[in-house]
Amino acid sequence: MQNQYSQMNQARFDPSQDDPVAAIKDFLTKILGNTGGGGRGPQGPGGGAPSPKLIYYGSLIALILWGLLTSFYTVDISEEGVVTRFGKYERTTSSGMHYKIPFGVESVTKVQSKRILQEEFGFRTKDVRGAATTYDKSRYTPESLMLTGDLNVADVEWILQFRISDPWKFLFHARDVDRNIRDVSMSIMRRVVGDRLVGDVLTTGRVEIADQAKLLTQEVLDQYDMGIKVEKIILQGVNPPEKVKPAFNEVNAAKQEQEQSINLAEREYNKVIPEARGQAERIVADAEGYAIDIVNRAAGNATQFEEVSKAYKKAPAITKKRLYLDTMEHVFSRIDKFTVVDSQLKGVLPIYALPSLPPTPPTTSGTGNSK
Repeated sequence: MQNQYSQMNQARFDPSQDDPVAAIKDFLTKILGNTGGGGRGPQGPGGGAPSPKLIYYGSLIALILWGLLTSFYTVDISEEGVVTRFGKYERTTSSGMHYKIPFGVESVTKVQSKRILQEEFGFRTKDVRGAATTYDKSRYTPESLMLTGDLNVADVEWILQFRISDPWKFLFHARDVDRNIRDVSMSIMRRVVGDRLVGDVLTTGRVEIADQAKLLTQEVLDQYDMGIKVEKIILQGVNPPEKVKPAFNEVNAAKQEQEQSINLAEREYNKVIPEARGQAERIVADAEGYAIDIVNRAAGNATQFEEVSKAYKKAPAITKKRLYLDTMEHVFSRIDKFTVVDSQLKGVLPIYALPSLPPTPPTTSGTGNSK
């Protein structure tokens, strides 16, 4: 009996194997193989069968080990564990070590629900070496070629980034979830691109296309209830097909020249029109000021006339004389020189001072003195 127990110690259980059932079978094989030699029995020397007690203890130890190995499991920080009992969903566990009913009663499926997953359309990532990434596009052109709203063809490559929001729905609400996600994304992208002109798709409408495609894709996936949340859609490349690229480049060059001409015209417009508007506003302001000045002067003259009229009615002789003197003062103030002549004097010849003439230079004769 001591020899049998020493043989059992030599056949130790190896828990490092990935499959616990295979580890237990290997353990039992070692036990039974080690106990088969050296005993006496009906098979003769060296061929004795193990005792029933040894088989019982070995089976009991194997059962206990199997129970321990199938009772605990570990979930990584980027995963969630979906526990099923006889195939029926039981619970979802987070990262860490957890317990489950052993012997196959409960089983766990680990789902990477904390990682951002992605699907590529129109290309595949072939190799990543440091900062350099190699893509393969040759076999995936049918995924990216699609019609635009004006019946042109555009080559649209994009990336769909998503994560698993509900592991239970991801596992049990649909089959081949990855294929369903690809089909939905391709259908939505063709729908969104088909509603726009090729110029918008290739130039200014890329951000709007990505946002709308993300919204519509999420709506369809929510209807399928697959436990998927779309994080982002990135348009990796939007180009015309290779056969029409030269013509498209010429059209782009013409559009750039057109925009340049428009920009020059707008710059000249912004330079001339504000200046003209400023001059017009200044002229209008001067005219308005002149009108106000004229009106105010007229109002002042009218008020002055009314005051004079009131004074004339009170003292006509004095007012008349005052007006006469004021008028003469105003008239004479504008004359530099004047002569007063008595109206009864006759035969008077007024002599006015003539303007002085320039002096005449003296003349000299060539033969004699001047006289």
